[in-house]
Amino acid sequence: MPCCCGARPVRSLACLFEDRRWPTWLLRRLGTGIPHPRNKCTPPTNPGLLPARTPAAVSWDEVLGHLARRTGLLDGIVFSGGEPLLQRGLPQAVREARALGLEVGLHTGGAFPRRLARLLDARLLDWVGFDVKAPPGRYERVTGIGHAAASAEHSLRLLLASGVPHQLRTTVDPSLLDPPAMADLDAWLAELGARPTLRQEVRRH
Repeated sequence: MPCCCGARPVRSLACLFEDRRWPTWLLRRLGTGIPHPRNKCTPPTNPGLLPARTPAAVSWDEVLGHLARRTGLLDGIVFSGGEPLLQRGLPQAVREARALGLEVGLHTGGAFPRRLARLLDARLLDWVGFDVKAPPGRYERVTGIGHAAASAEHSLRLLLASGVPHQLRTTVDPSLLDPPAMADLDAWLAELGARPTLRQEVRRH
């Protein structure tokens, strides 16, 4: 599992994501580098983690041992990417992290609703950061995947129904998401019973 690990005070993380669920925590953010993200958005969040044959910086066992040695110092772990749900070993990794007494967060774009449902149904997640890429009519243009909107909506409905604390956010590329598109996004989310997303401007790498 290619990954990068970096401990940082949660206050700085909360400032970045405007999150209200994690502010009192000292959080380890584990970013899993996932090969071939389902949604080929431009630009990806962590482009250096995406190549399929990128060698693992550390193994999951090493990460787990690192976390175990910090029992009592860390309160949570966030699985990020890339798209963590691409990893079939994710549920087991989440269970092993929870066995250490850590709460678990997940960053996802919702491309794998059945895999997300299994984590939600098993009550393995304490928080989800959900990347809403676009309103339905723009999803294919933004992601390059024809059925991406349906998968994302299914996942979003599952998340909203679960009651798990979450944050919805959108990275805005003005060349792909103009003001009318953002208005459509707000209207779509309102129909689903969700609040507007947190918006951040795209950063070119």
